[in-house]
Amino acid sequence: MKTPFLYALTLSSVITVGMSAAHAKDTISVVGSNSVTPLMEVLGETYSQSQPVVIEVQGPGSSAGIRSAHNGSSDLGMSSRNLKSSEQASNIQEVVIARDGIAVVVNNKNSVSQLTKEQVAQIYKGELTNWKQVGGADTPIVVATRDTASGTRGAFEDIMKLKKKINGQKVSAISQRAQVSSGNGQLKTIVANNPFAIGYISLGSVDNSIKPLAIDGQLPSVNAIKAGQYAVQRPFLVIYKNGRPSKSALAFLDWIQTPDAQKIVASKGYVAIK
Repeated sequence: MKTPFLYALTLSSVITVGMSAAHAKDTISVVGSNSVTPLMEVLGETYSQSQPVVIEVQGPGSSAGIRSAHNGSSDLGMSSRNLKSSEQASNIQEVVIARDGIAVVVNNKNSVSQLTKEQVAQIYKGELTNWKQVGGADTPIVVATRDTASGTRGAFEDIMKLKKKINGQKVSAISQRAQVSSGNGQLKTIVANNPFAIGYISLGSVDNSIKPLAIDGQLPSVNAIKAGQYAVQRPFLVIYKNGRPSKSALAFLDWIQTPDAQKIVASKGYVAIK
C-alpha cells in the first residue's frame, strides 16, 4: 500500500516543478539615468503585462548606466546625455528611445520669467548672484544643480557651455557654492521650497510646484523641441554591449521603438521618436 502512495507523491512533485518552470519569467536588468528611469518604469510595466518577463529598473545616473553597459553588469544601460568619445566603442550600441527638454526652473514666487542662455551660464558660474541683475527682485540667487554622475547635468553643461580647462583637463565650471541634488525630484523640491532658487530638471518632471523659464524667448515644450525652437534638449539613450543582452531584453528594446510604445513616451511629456 505504501508504494502507490509514494509514487503519487513523486508524480505530484514532478508536475509542480514542471508547472513552475513553465511559468518562469526572464529578468531584464536596466540601469542608469535618473531622468530616464520614470519613463522606463512605465514602459517596463506595460510590456511585462503581456510578456513573460520581469523588468528591473535602477536609476543611479547616466555614468553608472554607461559603465554597466560596458562591463556587462546589466542587460541595458540608460543615459540622458550623449556619450563622450571616451565612452564610445565599436561593441557598444546606442539607441535613441525619446528626446527630452531640460527646463530651467524657479520658484513660483519669482517674478523673473525668462533668461538668455548666457545669463543662465553666468548664474551657474557664480558671475551673476542677485536676481536684480536679471530683472528680478533684489534678492540673492540660490543655485541648485545635479551631481556629477547625472546625465542631465552633463547635457546641461554642454548646452550652456559650462566647462573650463584646468591643467589641460575639461572640468565643470558650475560654482562650487551650488547646492547639489541626487535627482530631478530632490532638485525640484529645493526650488519649490526656496523663493530664491534656480535649478534645471527634465521637462517630463515639470509640474505646478515650480515655474519653467523661457530661454532665449522660448518656453520649453514638446512642440518647441520638435520644431527645434527650444535648444536646451537632449536624447534619452539605451546602451548595450554586443552579445550581452538576452533575447528578451532585445525584444523589449525593439518594442520600445514601436508606435504603441512611443505613444506612451508622448503621453508622459517627452518627445517621441516616431
